[in-house]
Amino acid sequence: MRAYELREAIGIDGVVLNPDRPTPGARPGEILVRVRAASLNYRDLMIARGVYRSGARPNVIPLSDGAGDVVAIGPGVTRFKVGDRVAGAFFPGWLGGAPSAEAISRALGGSVDGMLAETVVLHETGAIGIPEHMSFEEGATLPCAGLTAWNAVAEMATVRAGETVLLLGTGGVSLFALQFAKLHGACAILTSSSNDKLSLAKTLGADQTINYRETPEWHKKVAELTGGRGVDLVVEVGGAATLERSIRSTRVGGAIALIGVVGGTGQIDPRLLMSRAARLQGIFVGSLEMFAAMNAALTQAKLRPVIDRVFPFQEAREAYAYLDSGRHIGKVVIAV
Repeated sequence: MRAYELREAIGIDGVVLNPDRPTPGARPGEILVRVRAASLNYRDLMIARGVYRSGARPNVIPLSDGAGDVVAIGPGVTRFKVGDRVAGAFFPGWLGGAPSAEAISRALGGSVDGMLAETVVLHETGAIGIPEHMSFEEGATLPCAGLTAWNAVAEMATVRAGETVLLLGTGGVSLFALQFAKLHGACAILTSSSNDKLSLAKTLGADQTINYRETPEWHKKVAELTGGRGVDLVVEVGGAATLERSIRSTRVGGAIALIGVVGGTGQIDPRLLMSRAARLQGIFVGSLEMFAAMNAALTQAKLRPVIDRVFPFQEAREAYAYLDSGRHIGKVVIAV
């Protein structure tokens, strides 16, 4: 089968197509999946560059996110049958409850082979059916970006109608979080450096938008838009570059879901957080149980992910480069 491998952690050039990787077989408790689409996350760029905290094993198949159809099942499999449409779970071992060190040590596309291949093997408890109204390309965006946003909005913060959520940027996680915030009846404020992207965000339901290049002290604008109160939840994807302003944007007793570090790392004065009695919590994707809850909500509301562009399989490295450019709005997908 054809599969991409991370041969060296030297950046995108280290992602190499192997046209003759052996096709795996389904062992007891496993399913064989013909991958139809995979999607990229910022984590995949970090892994390719060798700067992701847990690294990757040699010649790993990259990408945590993908969807396809079951073509064979191993002995003892009861959750799926041939023909089922499924996505892989980012953490195959995190079924429910609180995360454990063991469960989060095994993640697709890092310590475990990922989804950028024609065929993959998944344990039956490490996969989940995708919503019937979604295409494979749409289903491939759910395991990391979709579930991370759901965890932040619906699980960690339990956002309710009438609350206000602040979203940074127009990447996959932020736009999923926008959709989930509106699904829960919340008011959404979104930031970006592009007025074109802000206009699109409004069509997706953003109530207020802020161009952070035009308004560099955007936390003051957030305060103005909320009558001086601040927001109930910030979905923080920037890291140290934006965290201080995110905390300043939060109401007393509010929450910050710390998800990404696309703006780099650094330090923050803890007194700022204390002065607001705010909660800062790291969000590391989510469990299979959360995935099922998210899919139920997506199905009920018939929500669809925002996909910027779909690349053919042979242009996977071009897809990496496009994500790295920052020109995208929503998700970048690779058709397999």
